[in-house]
Parts: sequence; structure tokens; C-alpha cells
Amino acid sequence: MSIRPERVELKTPAQIAVMRRSGKLLHEVHEMLAAAIRPGITTNQLDTLAHDMIRDAGATPNFLGYQGYPATLCISVNEVVVHGIPDDRPLQDGDVVSIDGGLIIDGWHSDAARPHIVGAPRSVSDQELVRITQEALWAGIAALASAQRVGEIGAAIEDFVAEAAGDSLSHLEGFGGHGIGTAMHQAPDVMNYRTRSRGPRVRSGLCLAIEPMLIQGPGNWELEDDDWTVRATAGGRAAHAEHSVAVTDQGLLVLTEGDGGAAELARRGITAAPDPLAGPGAPRAGE
Repeated sequence: MSIRPERVELKTPAQIAVMRRSGKLLHEVHEMLAAAIRPGITTNQLDTLAHDMIRDAGATPNFLGYQGYPATLCISVNEVVVHGIPDDRPLQDGDVVSIDGGLIIDGWHSDAARPHIVGAPRSVSDQELVRITQEALWAGIAALASAQRVGEIGAAIEDFVAEAAGDSLSHLEGFGGHGIGTAMHQAPDVMNYRTRSRGPRVRSGLCLAIEPMLIQGPGNWELEDDDWTVRATAGGRAAHAEHSVAVTDQGLLVLTEGDGGAAELARRGITAAPDPLAGPGAPRAGE
């Protein structure tokens, strides 16, 4: 008996253009949340802001109701690494907060996460946690530009984190990114570190959500009784960053970045694919 790997969904240029609309709107939601986050605001209030903006644009939150998930966003505070459920506790000055969200336009999904520090940073190590997590994401995206196999993304993220942080940061093992398209989670898995699997070939039309998750100190973690919240258990704080990215014949398009990834890719000597939402006559994100 043979076991076939799950099929990887490859997208056409027209489908990627719709995914870019979904991703661009999600970028705008994250920009709104970045402006709103402050000491005293609750994660429930942030969740409501995101829900209303997505609905007002005619889109659908894809986290809400997913396998029973009760909110529009995952908001993970301090030692919570991923999948934190919004609640009524006010955020405090110096909290490290990762906001993860996604939405659907015309059946096509987007998914992105950003780490934040609320108000004044508590420590340099918290600042470095957030910075390195964000840079690790772009190291993985940059690797995709020349990768032959999906597994090269995780290798690049692992190498970057080891060089930037030594053993001061750990990966959340057992969690990673994924394919994205007509469903939020699709094949293939996109791990944030080396594994024995090389992964499928990188081809035009491949769309991936790349998302490093880092913890200060040891990477020990536990799943809470709500079956969602993943909490670091060795005393360190955590951060999570994510973008949805499309491989096209003309290069990479970072679907959930405002400029399609052009500026950050250029910093790494990579030319981004043309943005289908740029230029006169192009549709706006929510249209």
C-alpha cells in the first residue's frame, strides 16, 4: 500500500490577485490594530475592532468559528506563544503581544501575525525578541525566493535565529506555517527549523503562510485546558510573526504586506513581483 502526500494547491495569477486583495485588507486591519494597541485596552476590545473592520469591508473573519474557535483574532500576551483567546484583562505597559488574524474575500484566505510591545519596553531582551522574530520571518521569506524545496525556509529561519540570538531564544517546536488558499490551512507544512523532510518542490502558484514563533530561554510549553492557548512554561516571553506569500513567475508577492514586500525584499537584494493592486484602475483591497 502506498501513501500519497496531501496535494499542494497551486494558484493561477487571477487567483493570486484575489488573495492579494484579501491580504491587503488584512494588512490594513493590522495597521489599525497597531495604532489602537495601548496600555489599558483589552484584547476583547482589539478583537471587536478587527471584527467590525473586516465585516464593514464585506469580508469574513476566517478564525471565528474555525474548529470552534470563539474569536476573530488570536492575541497572545507575554508567555502565551500562540492561540491566545481574547478576554477582558487590560494590557499593561511593557506587555509583549502577538496579534494573529485572517480573513476571506471571494473564497480566498489570508493569514498574518505581528508582535508588539505595549507602551514602553520592559527590557532590551523583549525588544530583541520582537525584532529577531520579525527578522526571522523575512529570512524565511527571502529563502523562498531561491528555494528548490519548502524545507529550505525552515533551515534559513533556524540559521538566522541561531546567528542572531545564540541559545537565548528557542523555537516553538511542533508548530509551523502552512499552505493557504481556498482554505486557511493546507498542505504543505512549513516548519521554522530543519526537519528530515525536504518538503515539496517550490513552484509558481505556491502560496504559503510563513510564521516563526520564538520563546525566550528554553522552549518548554503546555496546552491549556481551553485546547487553544499555548503557553511557555520556563518563564520566558514569546513572539509570533507571519505573512502569507505567493510564488509567481515574476518573483515573490508578500500578500499581507502593504507594498507586497517590495521594500523588505529589496533590503535583501530581491525584487518583488509586481503588485496586482498597484497602479491606476487597480481594485482596492475590499472590492
